[in-house]
Amino acid sequence: MRLKEGCTDCLISRVEYECRLCTDDEALVGRTVNACRDLLRRISSDPVPAPVIASRVHRLAYRMIGDTDPYRSLKQANNEDAMAVCRRVRGDLSTFRDLALAAVIANTLDYGSKAHTVTDNFVEFFRRGFAAGLTVDDTEAMEPLTSRVVYLADNCGEIVFDALFADYIKKNGSNVTFAVRGAPILNDATLEDALALGLDRRVDLLTATADGIAELGLNLDLAPPALEDALDRATLIIAKGMANYESLSDCRDLPPTAYMMSVKCGPIGADLGIPVGSRVALLRE
Repeated sequence: MRLKEGCTDCLISRVEYECRLCTDDEALVGRTVNACRDLLRRISSDPVPAPVIASRVHRLAYRMIGDTDPYRSLKQANNEDAMAVCRRVRGDLSTFRDLALAAVIANTLDYGSKAHTVTDNFVEFFRRGFAAGLTVDDTEAMEPLTSRVVYLADNCGEIVFDALFADYIKKNGSNVTFAVRGAPILNDATLEDALALGLDRRVDLLTATADGIAELGLNLDLAPPALEDALDRATLIIAKGMANYESLSDCRDLPPTAYMMSVKCGPIGADLGIPVGSRVALLRE
């Protein structure tokens, strides 16, 4: 999926937001926002998926503000919130669909869209979302495809429920490759976050989507060899979140791919043909 009208304003708003997370220097914020706006103006029409462009903009912002992880405190809070909710609801999650739904609800812990506000009461939000269920529910068709899964994770916090879902899939006989970001970008989960949850012991392969590079979604040109091999042999890709959807939705030579996300912005909703706020477990074969 390419950058759409409206994406540029959203992206620049995220640059300003992350600047203000780590500096009170208004002049530095202004210089950074202006430089990122100039870069975006030059590259916005490049024929690449939207996350490739967004990643370049965020990397420039991080260099200019001198902080490689401006979301670190929010990420820690998200993980703590998710673990607190997990302790309360884990006993209620017993089926493939239950765990898929929980992982989709947790995808709301996301600061990547101007139009989306992160809830300040995740426990209550989770319970309401679980009762409401999925807007698009292809979990019944997904489950038989889980012989060899590549699980593309997204945000911190959310990864707590991704880990539970991966546990369930593996315990039911699947080979699971679990992929996270190669370096901090937005509040996305990194290898450090995955290792803190013991995912290296819970799945067959834990890998980065790009070694040492802050890159949103999955840029197939940067995928390390182990991930490339896992993708080649996969019977199902589970792609969490909007950036992974944007990265892969135009690819035509992938294994069956389950896009699992909360739809948080208009362009994604329009591309999928569903309203913003929808909870999606959509299988494309």
